[in-house]
Amino acid sequence: MGFNTCAWEQRKLGDIATFINGRAYSQDELLSSGQYKVLRVGNFYTNDSWYYSDLELDEKYYAEEGDLLYTWSATFGPHIWHGDKVIYHYHIWKVELSEYLEKKFAVQLLEQDKAAILSDKNGSTMVHITKAGMEDKAVLIPKDVNEQAKIGAYLDDLDNLITLHQCKEKRINDG
Repeated sequence: MGFNTCAWEQRKLGDIATFINGRAYSQDELLSSGQYKVLRVGNFYTNDSWYYSDLELDEKYYAEEGDLLYTWSATFGPHIWHGDKVIYHYHIWKVELSEYLEKKFAVQLLEQDKAAILSDKNGSTMVHITKAGMEDKAVLIPKDVNEQAKIGAYLDDLDNLITLHQCKEKRINDG
């Protein structure tokens, strides 16, 4: 497989990644047209209706192509943003990675954590996660960032294969 058994280490998520809160908007700040789209949680899933903003904000409040975002309300989990520069809304964190954490590996790590949270909610339908809780979470990562990249890419390919297989199955069954 080509993974070496390099040292893994336990780190706090907040020491290797920065979670930045999106901006809360009042209704009158959300426009029907404007310079920037405002990315809300629904826009990741089904919502094609966008609000806009003309506000010029600190650079940290914008998400650009390839940024790692995390939705933490209603539905939650990691997403790589694909699209134009947007302002991300309050129920989304932008996750800035340090040099110790590789992006595809980080996505897999956060997906794994999401699965653990979902299986551990004790029958409650509400999942409550906080920024402080995420930052304080201990995670196990390979020290070598290149090793992380290999693992992240491998798992990413695997996810894509599974999705492809599920699509084929669905077509055959619907056929």
